[in-house]
Amino acid sequence: MKKIIVPVDFSEHSNYALESAAILAKKYDAEIIALHMLEISETILTKGETDLQDETVFFLKLAEKRFTEFLAQDYLEGVKVTPIVKHFKVFSEVNEVAKEQNADLIVMGSHGSSGLKEIFVGSNTEKVVRYSDIPVFVVKNKPTNLSFDNVVFASDFSESTVTPYLNASKLFKKLGSNLHLIYINTPGDNFNSTSEMEKIVVNFLQKADGNLDKLSEVKYVSDYTVEKGVINYANVSGADAIAVATHGRTGFAHFLAGSISEDIANHASLPVVTFRIK
Repeated sequence: MKKIIVPVDFSEHSNYALESAAILAKKYDAEIIALHMLEISETILTKGETDLQDETVFFLKLAEKRFTEFLAQDYLEGVKVTPIVKHFKVFSEVNEVAKEQNADLIVMGSHGSSGLKEIFVGSNTEKVVRYSDIPVFVVKNKPTNLSFDNVVFASDFSESTVTPYLNASKLFKKLGSNLHLIYINTPGDNFNSTSEMEKIVVNFLQKADGNLDKLSEVKYVSDYTVEKGVINYANVSGADAIAVATHGRTGFAHFLAGSISEDIANHASLPVVTFRIK
């Protein structure tokens, strides 16, 4: 891992993301690209060209000042940090910056939900995930003992999740992680017998890896819902993080079925890393 993108809006949760990125940067000798996007209102955008330029320069200088103050953190000591300020808040630009910088990971903070709404729906984090071609590490809390030693990758082992699985395998191999593959079996229409589950996994591994070396390592977990199965297994197995696949075109709208990825990210106490289905 060489470069980590951290979108910064000067909030508490972007501070959590920056601190998490600092821990990873020190561990893997990586550089942090701190990215701030100016949020210019519609009122300013409707002004004349000269006024718009003056307002933009003002907000740019203000952002640069706040950036300098925000990046003056003790936990960044010894870490190479490159600040970048974009003039407008366009979330697809996070992915563009990631491409330009050849970044390996985006680390982004997101708050939990307090009601029935899911944390990613309509949020900045969801928008970044929607456009990102590289993994997004979602941080909800202040990091304590951040590690990727053991990561749970939950999948329905369908063909669409082959690419996210390969990308997850590549990333976590770089990080020296143990990647645990799990299949969650639930009652109802999604229930499969043992032989049916094994057949699905065999076809998946042959397509993804070209061999069945990992077949004996796949865990089959029965639970009432997929999200409960994933979270319960992750907690019991002592996992450090959970990896999920997500459709880019609709953000977290689909993972395995329905809004499961949202439920996992919303209720998991562990960090979540997303990999986009293309």
